[in-house]
Amino acid sequence: MDYKRTQGHTVLPIFYHVDPSHVRNLGGSFKTSFDDHESKRLRQVQRWKAAFVEVGKLKGWHIEGGKFDRPETEYIKDIVEYVIKMLMSSKSRHVYEELVGIGYQKDAISRLIEQEGSRVIGLWGMGGIGKTTLADAVYKEMSPNFESCWFLQNVSEKIKKQGKESLRNDLLSKLLNEKDIRIDTPLIGYPYQERLNNKKVLVVLDDVSHQDQITIMGVRHFGDGSKIIVTSRDRKVLENGEADQIYEVKKLNEIDSLQLFSTCAFKQSNPDADFRDLSIRFVEYTQYNPLALKVLGSQLYKRSREYWKSEMDKLKEYGQPEISNILKRSFDGLDEQEKNIFLDIAIFLKGELKENVEKILSSCYNGAKSSIRNLIDKCLLDITPLPISLRDILEIRSKFPKRKAEEIASFPDRGALDDRRNSLLDEIPRCISMHDMLELMGKDIVHQESRAPGMRSRLWNPNEVKQVLKNNKGTEFIEGIKLDMSQIDKLRLCSSVFENMFNLKYIHFYFPPFIGKQRKKKLHVDQVGDVSLPDELRLLCWEYYPFRSLSSSFDPKNLVVLKLPHGDMEQLWNEDDHQDLINLRKIVLSNCKNLKKIPNLLGAINLEILCFNGCNSLVELPGFSDLASLKTLQLHGCYNLTKFPELPNDVSFLDLAETGIEEVPDSIEHIAGLETLLLAKSKINNVSCNISKLECLRYLDFSHCLVAEFPEILRRPELERAEGATYAFSLSLDFPLPDWRKVPIVHVPPKILKFKSLEYLKMDHCESLKLLSELPPYLRYLDAHGCKSLEKVSFTDRNQDQYELYSFYGKDEFFMIFSDCFSLNQVSIKNIEANAMQKIESLVKKWRCKYDYGPKSLFCCFPGSEISASKFEYQRMNSSLKLQITPNEFSGSRFLSFAICLVVDLKYCHKYNKDLRCICEYQLTAFDGCYEKFECEWGYKLDFELHRKYMGDHVLILFSDKMIKKDDDYVEASFEFYINKCYYKGDAEVDDIKVKKCGVHVYYVAENNKDCFVFGPTEEPYALENLAFLEKKIKNFKVKGLVSW
Repeated sequence: MDYKRTQGHTVLPIFYHVDPSHVRNLGGSFKTSFDDHESKRLRQVQRWKAAFVEVGKLKGWHIEGGKFDRPETEYIKDIVEYVIKMLMSSKSRHVYEELVGIGYQKDAISRLIEQEGSRVIGLWGMGGIGKTTLADAVYKEMSPNFESCWFLQNVSEKIKKQGKESLRNDLLSKLLNEKDIRIDTPLIGYPYQERLNNKKVLVVLDDVSHQDQITIMGVRHFGDGSKIIVTSRDRKVLENGEADQIYEVKKLNEIDSLQLFSTCAFKQSNPDADFRDLSIRFVEYTQYNPLALKVLGSQLYKRSREYWKSEMDKLKEYGQPEISNILKRSFDGLDEQEKNIFLDIAIFLKGELKENVEKILSSCYNGAKSSIRNLIDKCLLDITPLPISLRDILEIRSKFPKRKAEEIASFPDRGALDDRRNSLLDEIPRCISMHDMLELMGKDIVHQESRAPGMRSRLWNPNEVKQVLKNNKGTEFIEGIKLDMSQIDKLRLCSSVFENMFNLKYIHFYFPPFIGKQRKKKLHVDQVGDVSLPDELRLLCWEYYPFRSLSSSFDPKNLVVLKLPHGDMEQLWNEDDHQDLINLRKIVLSNCKNLKKIPNLLGAINLEILCFNGCNSLVELPGFSDLASLKTLQLHGCYNLTKFPELPNDVSFLDLAETGIEEVPDSIEHIAGLETLLLAKSKINNVSCNISKLECLRYLDFSHCLVAEFPEILRRPELERAEGATYAFSLSLDFPLPDWRKVPIVHVPPKILKFKSLEYLKMDHCESLKLLSELPPYLRYLDAHGCKSLEKVSFTDRNQDQYELYSFYGKDEFFMIFSDCFSLNQVSIKNIEANAMQKIESLVKKWRCKYDYGPKSLFCCFPGSEISASKFEYQRMNSSLKLQITPNEFSGSRFLSFAICLVVDLKYCHKYNKDLRCICEYQLTAFDGCYEKFECEWGYKLDFELHRKYMGDHVLILFSDKMIKKDDDYVEASFEFYINKCYYKGDAEVDDIKVKKCGVHVYYVAENNKDCFVFGPTEEPYALENLAFLEKKIKNFKVKGLVSW
């Protein structure tokens, strides 16, 4: 009833063998029961009475149970049907809020799905007709009826990017709730087939272009009652894909079309009165195609009536009734520059970062940014968020400046905070995208330029590109060539292959990312030193570039992006050639194994990114200090480089991992803008104290380095105010290269750890490390696994009140790993325990205050065989435990939260998979005997590969927000703990890891309208700080180098 009042929940009472009037008036047997309990639990009984009086006034079902009453099964059927109807109605209203005219088609598709024998249902129609929208509406309505569901969008495009098997594996991982399934064969093996056979699933495969894309997903293995919805533009794909039913998606009717058009042309559901007649004429002209309605409506937004009439006259004169021509009509309405930009994006730049696209196009066209904006306004382009993987997030986290607490405090209520968070989401990097139908339209426009490929402006078809290059048929009309080299055989080039292409701006010869080992040189030359390149080139991306250098006649004055990975390049050009590089923004020569020297780049004043990863023949670098715009330098794997590069002040990202560089020099202090410094597995053995002067440094990696002495970070007043400094240490003293010095590091200076924003500390396998002192209290990731000599660990009490300000993408997931650290003294063990409990308590506070909805968990592991009695008041031997819930003596509702402690035997962990999975099954029982069951799981990848040994007993402290539950007058909680079987391939199966002891601590979380309280069974409640102050830091970032060119 509390939820009914506070959150608008619907309550449907069932009066089972009880008179509703007795419930409402607390009479009959209710009065007797309350009298019995009133002497024991006065406050609870008062709450119960008020709730029952309120329930008795609600409409519900009365099951009398008398001789002439209906059978109970009929009541059950009525109740279930009523609840389902209410749920579907509510869900449908939510789904349709922003959709127009799909109701009757959705119902028709639902009826097809519900027919017996209908397993695969195909939605067929032209691009932009609404197949995906309909599939999504049906999916949202029906998904509650299935065990597992997934909506797999853009199947064809994703298969091109990552391959069929990889996408199929993603689908299986989602349906089976198992991470990282790896099946490299077209067929699904027996174990997975069997598991799928037992699953009733709902899957949508959107935009399928070939029947194999249906078959590879293993749909025939899905269990009884499963439904598969497939959308495609090709009816034959659905027929050959064995669709049981094919539904042709219809265009919108007149009324719905007018409404959709009005939302784009007037930003309202109906047209303005002065434009109603013209609106109807435009709607009729579109033939009710949704995408055409949006395009024309957006084009006419805020235009005068005279402009509308003029546009209609043009449509009458030049347009055709087919929808494809409607789309082309929008193209025809562009000026010449907008047309060229649209075609460039459709064929060469779709899906790339908006910022990079603007730089490329701005070098070709004046006012390119405004033209792009016009194309977006006319619905010919779209801007979508950049998909960012966790790996990318970790690489770019230094781009997130933290906001000041005063700024957070300026947003006093939740609504304002949500608005601010949503506005900041707009700052996430965006990609240029367009609808597939518009892309195809653009390609069709180019096709119609000429029957001869060499006479067209842009080439992308592999066969046509091969024909032009092989026969030297290029002409001045060609402005760009894009070639997927996986689609052609070997091709031999002549030196004059590009000579007649005077206006060539784009060369993009590439392999798709999923090709892997199939990558190999496809374009060859016979006794040709180079090819003549056009001076108009803006984009030169050529994987496996077959020449030793760029042509001596090539003037790169217009070049913006130069990317020649895996090439035969020995040098870019002769050292004596002074090039005009004014427009150059990016150079990528990664894995050019023959590259020995980098020329002088003094003229490249706008150069932002230099990447020479894997160029292991590179022995020296020119000075880069005059490259004022340089932000990123990557030299990973250049192991013949021994000298630290000369860099400008504003470089922010420097990767020198696996190089031969031995020293971080004093000059490091001049790179004032450096935020990320990677030196993992390099030959660094000396680090200048001047590194302490880098105020912007946030991410520092010395993993597997043999630093003889690490300088202390000097404490200065300005550093006390610095925010955002994040360091990552992974100091390994036994990296197996015999020529390296092995000087043991026995401690990390405490002052290096006093930055209040330190989040990531990785020091596993530092076998000589003895001391970790004054660690920040809220480290998110702390890994000291295998530090055999580690004796002392302590945490500073500084900045404990700052934790609630820091949150990483809404996630509060803590890891504290001290496995195999058997030298830890008892004081350190207590410090680790106390810090873990401190973090858990803070997580409970953050969760309850509901200003942060991200996942919250803690996984802590250290050697030991005892559970602290002061921290875990409930303890039992073995793997199960029961406890009594303390009655709620406070007014209002409350929540229960549980912290877990286990003693486990890890002595055979070397036989186990690195993924350690701890599972808790628990049951909460109410005073009336009713109970609910729950399950929670923790996982962590422990590294036992380097030291496959017997480890012994360890203590695990665990917490998850999945163990926070509303207290529905529970009186007992019971727990069962176990760890799943997991083992390496080829090893014999072993028993589960044994749980020897278990303990539980209970947090009782009281609910209050203004504040929230957290207290244990023997503690007094205390109020949290102001919610506005606790609001997490909102972070900005810019991404560099996360695109395909």
